[in-house]
Amino acid sequence: MSPDRLIYMANQIGKFFESQGRGKAVPGIAEHIKKFWDPRMKRAIFAHLDAGGAGLEPDVREALASLKATSLPAAP
Repeated sequence: MSPDRLIYMANQIGKFFESQGRGKAVPGIAEHIKKFWDPRMKRAIFAHLDAGGAGLEPDVREALASLKATSLPAAP
């Protein structure tokens, strides 16, 4: 799936949660992506985030950063 499509999808999820306020939107976005996106999609959006995250809305960017931090395996 193209990065543009993933950005669009992530921002649409963000728009859905936007009315709940930032305190609920950010964890809601992260939880939705965690539950419903397959690992390839998550890897691709995390790579886009690492490359600067152009096009991602601020709440979506924060949600992805928090999800990425909790998705990484623990260091030995």
